[in-house]
Amino acid sequence: MKKFYWILGAVAVIGIGAVGYSVGSNALGKAATEPVEVEGLDNMETLVAKAQGITKGDPDAPITIAEFSDFQCPGCGAFALTVKPQLELLYVQTGKAKFVYYDFPLTSIHPHTFLASRAGRCANDQGRFWEFLDVIFRNQSTWAAKPNVEGDFVDYAGQAGADKKTFEACLKSDAHADVISANMRLGYELGIEGTPTIMVSKGRGMARRLMSFDFESIQSVIESMLVEPVPPSGN
Repeated sequence: MKKFYWILGAVAVIGIGAVGYSVGSNALGKAATEPVEVEGLDNMETLVAKAQGITKGDPDAPITIAEFSDFQCPGCGAFALTVKPQLELLYVQTGKAKFVYYDFPLTSIHPHTFLASRAGRCANDQGRFWEFLDVIFRNQSTWAAKPNVEGDFVDYAGQAGADKKTFEACLKSDAHADVISANMRLGYELGIEGTPTIMVSKGRGMARRLMSFDFESIQSVIESMLVEPVPPSGN
């Protein structure tokens, strides 16, 4: 239930109402390249249960750094390769914070982004998500302009240490399309419109949405939260 309270806090901070959201359908047994229909997402508790971030660091760390990201977004690449390593060194590796990645593929402007999100989840099945994230962002300018990227993603998975055959079978299915679609809906409910979007929270307290994603801005918020008392857990 921790995530449920965090989401309620984030919604309260942003102060939004329900946001309309619709997705297309995809036949089973083929590579899903766009959002799919997922039942129950109009209910916040069901939505929070279906949306799944990928966590790096101590799950009990006092601070949560949450990112909503798009693998085809240049700004997300810059954040992943320059800012995130600093946050990991100072806060994640020291147990002060955990980093949680949420898929938010901007499918209206990035044609390969939903498949890229699924590729990340397929790599995560083998415990290689963060390695794959680094490889795919380092090569973003290469694959983003291509008409077909499945082969590239299989190669990147191999570079990340994943078994390529297992990864390819996952990529050529609709695996994880439901989770990514739920993450997208969650982002819309939180009022997120662009990527990367960074939210920082302490314990079960309300999440603070940052207006910029440079290291100094995030560090300032984290340091201020670290000296604040831990919010009450509630019921």
